[in-house]
Amino acid sequence: MTKLNIKLILYIIGMLLVFNGFSMFIASIVSLIVDDGAVIQLIISGLIPISIGIILMLTNKNNSRQINKRDGYIIVTLGWLTMVISGMLPYYFTNSILGSANLFFETMSGYTTTGSTILDDVERLPMSIIFWRSMTHWLGGMGIIVLAIALLPLLGIGGMQLFSAEAPGVSGDKIHPRISDTAKRLWMIYVGLTVVETILLNIAGMSFFDALNNSMSNIASGGFSTKNESIAHWNNIPVIQYIIIFFMFLAGTNFILIYFGLIGKIKKIYKNTEFNWYVSLLTIFVLIATVVLYTSVDLSETPVDHPEVYGKFESSFRHALFQVVAIVTTTGFVTGDFVSWGTFLTMFFFGIMFLGGSSGSTSGGVKVLRHLILIKNGLLEFKRSLHPNAIIPLRHNNTVVEKPIVIHVLAFFILYLILFIIGAGVLSIMGLDFVSAIGSAASSIGNVGPALGEFGPTNSFNSLPDLGKYWCAFLMLVGRLELFTVLILFTPFFWRDH
Repeated sequence: MTKLNIKLILYIIGMLLVFNGFSMFIASIVSLIVDDGAVIQLIISGLIPISIGIILMLTNKNNSRQINKRDGYIIVTLGWLTMVISGMLPYYFTNSILGSANLFFETMSGYTTTGSTILDDVERLPMSIIFWRSMTHWLGGMGIIVLAIALLPLLGIGGMQLFSAEAPGVSGDKIHPRISDTAKRLWMIYVGLTVVETILLNIAGMSFFDALNNSMSNIASGGFSTKNESIAHWNNIPVIQYIIIFFMFLAGTNFILIYFGLIGKIKKIYKNTEFNWYVSLLTIFVLIATVVLYTSVDLSETPVDHPEVYGKFESSFRHALFQVVAIVTTTGFVTGDFVSWGTFLTMFFFGIMFLGGSSGSTSGGVKVLRHLILIKNGLLEFKRSLHPNAIIPLRHNNTVVEKPIVIHVLAFFILYLILFIIGAGVLSIMGLDFVSAIGSAASSIGNVGPALGEFGPTNSFNSLPDLGKYWCAFLMLVGRLELFTVLILFTPFFWRDH
């Protein structure tokens, strides 16, 4: 194994710091426009990472321009941590969030698009800080590293190793054979969807500021909203919620399929097995939740909603559709307290936290494709038991899935469950009750947002012990980078030079 390219690692970390710093300058422009008194603090916040980043880039500019796999894993993990730590500065200098554990938790939740928050009153924050909070989602959603690999070729640095570390999925589809061109097209779609949703929400009745912020959170499958009640604040305007549902659905869809749809290759969409299952599962889950809500839950107690105006069935269907899509895509917006909708729906929503959206989307979780491979492989094991000498390959989209990929998916799933159990166990040691512990662990590793028990949809994570906040932040990072990227750094053989 080749030695680590320390100079190149530091150079790229510096580049990410500069990028993050200039993003803070955008927030300072928002502060100037709305006159919320945070301009100077945001400029200082931006100058610090820019200065450090420029120093790192200048002192490490003479480096080998080749990234190996080991470099890629380190760059992605350290890059994410660097963005989170520097991203804490706007909260710190404006005194919006106090305490290092709170700062780290909120910022990690932002960049990993988890959407869990320690803030009990979001609306008290300066508008520019609310904007910065949404921007951490937006930057983390498609992945800062994907943006970086779109720029690295300009510097003579190849980015395939970074891409595989940032998005170690099982899908081999690409928009363009050059990885940097793929990243650019993905970002164009990402920006385009954000703009379109902002316009539609604004037309539907949201203020432009609310529309922009909620769109940035939504397309990133995040969950930070501008209101304390999240999207429940607009329960009296159903069209707003239907618009958000539609874009949550798109955010949970493979972005490469969205690209194919935009250029007219519709067959590639409806012939995609994962997409068909994604739509089918959402449909089944929505029907189940709608029936239970309609027959067993009084939605007139839901804040701001008026089922007597829109009809009980419409309200039941809308809340079921919204919450199912929000949790499956790990967006984390809420229109009501789903843990108060009865034991069955509480367990139901907890269960679908483990599903996740499509591979190649901005959602977290296990992903539909991995579940499909697991199920198909399990069913094939029955056939193999009856015909031990037969060669029975696993197929996906009419293509044979190679055995190493199946093993990788099995390993991922086992590791995911082990980490969930350990995560919940550690939280229980810190004093959390059973429901709160398993809910917080599942929500954090799946980047879902709302949890159960003490940290349900209408509560913040403010009461979580400081150690618990750091632990949940770690689970968020591991989950966002799909386990192996982070956990491989804890293995001794990773650090050995061969």
